Amino acid sequence: MAAPPESLLRYCPPVLVSRRADRSSAAVSAQGARRGAPRPTGAERAGGRACRGRTPAGFSATQQPQELLNAILPPREWEEAQKLWVQEVSTAPSTRRDVVQLQEQLDRQLQQRQARETGLCPVRRELYTQCFDELIRQTTVSCAERGLLLLRVRDELQLTLSAYQALYESSVAFGVRKALKAEQGKAHLEKRIAELEEEKEELEKQVSEEKAKCEAIERQETERREIEEKKHSEEVLFLKRTNQQLKAQLECIIAAKN
Repeated sequence: MAAPPESLLRYCPPVLVSRRADRSSAAVSAQGARRGAPRPTGAERAGGRACRGRTPAGFSATQQPQELLNAILPPREWEEAQKLWVQEVSTAPSTRRDVVQLQEQLDRQLQQRQARETGLCPVRRELYTQCFDELIRQTTVSCAERGLLLLRVRDELQLTLSAYQALYESSVAFGVRKALKAEQGKAHLEKRIAELEEEKEELEKQVSEEKAKCEAIERQETERREIEEKKHSEEVLFLKRTNQQLKAQLECIIAAKN
């Protein structure tokens, strides 16, 4: 494991703890010490990095500065060339110039690591968390009570951010489920639309056939009516001629008798 990256939190120079061959006995003793120590509760584990699982209420302002800082901001460890290195948080007091340099370093890191200015950005959140830890360190060195209060504020902010993150993830999952359900419903509706369109085409075909039948019946009836009218006209004309002939014969008979 390589050395940890540069951090806005000020650390002491790294110290060589042990070599790889010497860590077996140290690991056994550390395991025995952990076995005898009480396990943190779920609420204590939710505090994140603060106090290695302990809440700020478990600290005492009467502790030594290095011990208190190690509890609030745990030392970082890494292995390099089969050697275990430990780097504790610095207990050096800070001046106003240190705060100005911290602000400049924060701005430079934000620019170098191309952190987004708006929206969710893990890089920006990490850098601001380091900056807040450094402010807690500076405050704790000068006033332990104020540092512990800032630690409480930091833990509460982390819990709030975790709650918002869980809410965001659940809302995203809910949105994905709704989108999938909408896609499934869309496929069903598209299938139903296709079925209705086929039914519409079939009905339009039936309407066309019925219209053709109606037109054929109308033509037949028109032709039949014309034939009947023509036949009727011929019969009327025949009866008129017959009537005229009978009338003429009757007149001839009457004239012959006279």
